[in-house]
Amino acid sequence: MEATLTSTRDGVPGHLLFDRLSALDIAAFVVDGTDLSPGSAIPSDGDPRIDHALAGFLFTCGPDHIRHPEPVEGCDEGRRYPLHGSLAGTTVTRAKMSADDTRCEALTEVDLACGGKAAVERRWYVSENGQSVMLEDRVTNIGQSAFAPMMMYHMNIGGRLLGPETHIVSPSIEGGSLGWQFGEGESAHFCIPAVGEEGWSEVLLAPLPGLGGRRLAVRFRVDTLPFLQMWRCQRGGANVISIEPASHRLAKRGELAASGELGAIEPGQSHGYALGFAVS
Repeated sequence: MEATLTSTRDGVPGHLLFDRLSALDIAAFVVDGTDLSPGSAIPSDGDPRIDHALAGFLFTCGPDHIRHPEPVEGCDEGRRYPLHGSLAGTTVTRAKMSADDTRCEALTEVDLACGGKAAVERRWYVSENGQSVMLEDRVTNIGQSAFAPMMMYHMNIGGRLLGPETHIVSPSIEGGSLGWQFGEGESAHFCIPAVGEEGWSEVLLAPLPGLGGRRLAVRFRVDTLPFLQMWRCQRGGANVISIEPASHRLAKRGELAASGELGAIEPGQSHGYALGFAVS
């Protein structure tokens, strides 16, 4: 966790602390002295890579698999895609920060569970108006055979910052708004098609009483991230909610492949993804 990117919105300072040990994901997002990340208030699935990543503000699920483990297609050795794919926990190959700390570029080469290899070219930057943090990713197949690209971005917010008045607001949600403690029980999730305007979809989490009543706004490209998934967990010591733009609906790989939704990129081909977020 060595590199820091800084931004200011409405006179409020903020900075991101990057995690070079996990593909330049975000270990902390601090706004006006408060970290939005859940920290230790998370559940554990028993994978130390994901325990480490989930404690931060953003981690990337993919580029070969998202969600929970499933068998690798055509493999007779019992090989399985790891929890949330192969990228999490992969050390950055190289990274470069701009002199003014408003841009950071990185390359991460990741060995895929299927035996292939991918390069994730990542660009973090502060928007021209200085009010949003933007991420652009390009996933390129640098292996010898085709693979199905899958990506999901987990933006994790500590539940300590939310209150009864906090809602999820998005045109993707029926009625436009939903209380943040959706579903039943201590943990719940949903995955719905993302409604976009001019190629982008938006979701707000607001107000955040633990952050002075501010709101978190997230935007993402709907051509390669056509689904909005959200998850919350208030079980035991865990208290977290996550905004998760995703490349695929909530279904098993076999079902996605049978319906032609899994897709593939050949050696040398690429897919691009993008999102942005801001607190105001």
